[in-house]
Amino acid sequence: MDASDTASDPRAERYRSVFRPGLFEGRTVIVTGGGSGIGRCTAHELVSLGASVALIGRKPEKLERVADEIARVGGRATCHPLDIRDEAGVQAGIDAVLAAHGRIDGLVNNAGGQFPGAAESFTLKGWEAVIRNNLTGGFLMSREVFNRWMRDHGGAIVNIIADIWGGMPSMAHSGAARAGTLNLTETLASEWAPSGVRVNAVAPGWIASSGMETYPDEVKARLAKQWRMVPLQRYGSEAEISAAIVFLLSEAANFITGDCIRVDGGVPNARPNAPAQPLRVKDSGSQRTFDGFHLSSPPAFMNIEPKG
Repeated sequence: MDASDTASDPRAERYRSVFRPGLFEGRTVIVTGGGSGIGRCTAHELVSLGASVALIGRKPEKLERVADEIARVGGRATCHPLDIRDEAGVQAGIDAVLAAHGRIDGLVNNAGGQFPGAAESFTLKGWEAVIRNNLTGGFLMSREVFNRWMRDHGGAIVNIIADIWGGMPSMAHSGAARAGTLNLTETLASEWAPSGVRVNAVAPGWIASSGMETYPDEVKARLAKQWRMVPLQRYGSEAEISAAIVFLLSEAANFITGDCIRVDGGVPNARPNAPAQPLRVKDSGSQRTFDGFHLSSPPAFMNIEPKG
C-alpha cells in the first residue's frame, strides 16, 4: 500500500487516542495476546502514542497481521510467537524482545483463554489448561521481564483479569485463575516496588470484542441480550479497556500500584433487589461508546449500542 492508497483508505487512519501524542516515545511495551481483540487494540493505541511494541502470541500469522497494520501507519511492532505457559519459550522470547528493542518499559499480560461449562464437568486437563493460560502464563512473563530488565530499570505491568466479583458461574476455572492473578498483582506490587516497578490490573466486563466470536451459539444468543443487565445499558468497547491499560502504563499513574480498575458499566453493583433499569437520559456522555480504534470490528451478534 503506497501513500496515496493510505490517504484514500479510511481503514488506514491512525488510532484516535484520548492521550497526548508522544506519551510513550522511546518506550517499548510487550503485549501478550497481541494478535486479536483487546491486545491488538492496545498495541495500536500504544504505537499511536509513540511506543514500539513487541507482540506475543501462539499464532505467528495473527501477530504478523497486526504488525503489518501497525507498519502501515508508520509504527514499529515485532512478532515473537510463543506459548506463555512454556517456561523455556518465555525466557527465549524475552531475550528476543531485548535483542530487538534493547529495553522493556511495560508489560501487558493480556493473553488468556477459557471455555464455558459446569464445574462438575471439567476434566483435570481442561482445568489445568485454563489455570496455566490465565494465571501461570502471566506469572512467567512477569517474572522474566522483572529478572531480565525491570529489576534494574523499573517499569509498569498491567494484568488483564475479568469481572470476577461474586464468582464466575460457568467459568469456575477462569474465575479462580483471574482471582489468583489479582492477588498476584497485589503481591508483586509490594515485592517489586523497591525496583520502581508498578503492578496493576484491569478487569473488563462485557466487552464487544472479536474474541466473543469463538463462543458456542447458545452463549452468543445469551450475550446478544445481556446488555439489559448492565446499569449503563450497553456493552463496552475494546478501546475503553485499552484506555485504562494505557493510563496505568503512563506517568499519570506513577503513584498507583497494586490496584485494579474495573471497566464494566457497573454490573457488579447491580443487585436482585435493585436490577439495572432502562435509561432515563439516553444521550449522556456515558452512553456514547468511546471507540478510538480505527480497525475495530465488534462481533456481529453483539450490538455495541443497543436500540430499544
